Amino acid sequence: MAKIVIALGGNALGNSANEQLTKAEMAAKSIADLINAGHNVVIAHGNGPQVGQIRLAFEEAAAAGPNQLMPFPECTAMSQGYIGYHLQQAIDEELVTRGLKDIPVVSMLTQVVVDPEDPAFANPTKPIGGYYDAQTAQKLMAETGNVYKEDAGRGWRRVVPSPKPMDIYEKISLKTLVDAGQVVIACGGGRIPVVYQGTRYQGVDAVIDKDFAAAKMASLIDADIFIVLTAVDHVFVNFGKPNQVALTDVTVAQLENYIEENQFAAGSMLPKVQAAMTFANSKLGSKAIIVSLEQASEAISGTSGTVIHQ
Repeated sequence: MAKIVIALGGNALGNSANEQLTKAEMAAKSIADLINAGHNVVIAHGNGPQVGQIRLAFEEAAAAGPNQLMPFPECTAMSQGYIGYHLQQAIDEELVTRGLKDIPVVSMLTQVVVDPEDPAFANPTKPIGGYYDAQTAQKLMAETGNVYKEDAGRGWRRVVPSPKPMDIYEKISLKTLVDAGQVVIACGGGRIPVVYQGTRYQGVDAVIDKDFAAAKMASLIDADIFIVLTAVDHVFVNFGKPNQVALTDVTVAQLENYIEENQFAAGSMLPKVQAAMTFANSKLGSKAIIVSLEQASEAISGTSGTVIHQ
């Protein structure tokens, strides 16, 4: 039996609550396959589309009347709650259907500690919320001090930092639940980013990449395997070209060379590869796998996916 952390993308969960519930049920089947095989499974998930919708709803409410705009950390907490709720329901139902009704499934609201001196805070890059014209964006920047940037010709959006995860505040409780055999959903959306101030942890406006947060969680709970689920069955070099090659078994050193060759797109595959490399380097014998949701079980048996190791 292996202890496995799965990173499930937020885009894989659809663009509406109804679509998300349907897709959560599809994801639950692959996750239940691993649980049914005797593995101890922890799930992290993205929240990009979902937290954007929550933020936009509060922006529109604030513009329409005397309402306070909801802080971004609270929006992240809301997304953790309702995405976790859908996954929890779907996985539990799938387990009961398979006669595994005694395995608890729980969602954990997770705070991830970041360094307030992380260079990312000086260079915010992650867009959140709605689109504005240039004049409105300039006015908002002057009024709030927030940073807005033009987004691919579609308008101006607020951008926030994307610092690297340092620690998970709830790591002791998380590990206790996992070691007790419970299926835990945690680090949703990369988590709620917090920094230590005085006697408390304070939420900050930031977006932590969910794959990096999941890799950190996998390391902290001493996982054996870290799986990044994506839209393709393998990582490719020369992707989309006639000489495209699927990577099936690759070392961290080989991937470092491919990164130097700019083989992986910065906005899609690169962070997944880098997160997988981070976990593979965390301890001797660790391995990470990048694979599609549908092929997750096959990846564990070695018949699909890209396996990354030292």
